[in-house]
Amino acid sequence: MSLGRRLAAEMLGTLLLLAAVVGSGIMAERLAAGNGAIALLANTLATAAMLYVLIALLEPLSGAHFNPAVSLWFLLRQRMDGRQFCLYLAAQLCGAVLGVLAAHAMFALPLFEAATRPRNGPAQWLSEFIATAGLLATIAGAERHGRAVAPLVGLYIAGAYWFTASTCFANPAVTVARALTDSFAGIAPASVPGFLLAQLAAVLCSLPLLAWLFAA
Repeated sequence: MSLGRRLAAEMLGTLLLLAAVVGSGIMAERLAAGNGAIALLANTLATAAMLYVLIALLEPLSGAHFNPAVSLWFLLRQRMDGRQFCLYLAAQLCGAVLGVLAAHAMFALPLFEAATRPRNGPAQWLSEFIATAGLLATIAGAERHGRAVAPLVGLYIAGAYWFTASTCFANPAVTVARALTDSFAGIAPASVPGFLLAQLAAVLCSLPLLAWLFAA
């Protein structure tokens, strides 16, 4: 598979993922009449369903990372080189931002916004650490036991939306892009660094544990 096709798959997959996360959040907030639980449930179902489809279709092309934390984990396991990692990172970030812009355009919102929803504090950071580590464990376990990644990741994210206080971003590209939407899915720019550090810490801490547990 050519590198260009892999990068296109990563960009397209991340774009559609963010369009689903942000677009379903906008739709849910408009229709839920102030019921936050219903809005979150709708957002969860749309995100998990889109993840299943995107991973199933694009995994044979690029590995369907759509996530710099996953790509970093592959880099540290020597499953990809530094140049490929940097290109994947660029594709994922570009795709994520384009996905937010697409969602805004579909719902007739300003293309560029700054989020105002704060997501700060130790509970949020711990949630992101656990959410990211759990995602990596899901992928490692699926690989180790020969299980399909798409349904397991979709189900894990659906569950983690509800058992984490942060609603499971678990993805640096998603985190950065969601700072560009002042909608249900938004995160205030000032909250982004804490999330990114928690996600990075999860990758680094998970690496030896998952290597031991799954021989990954």
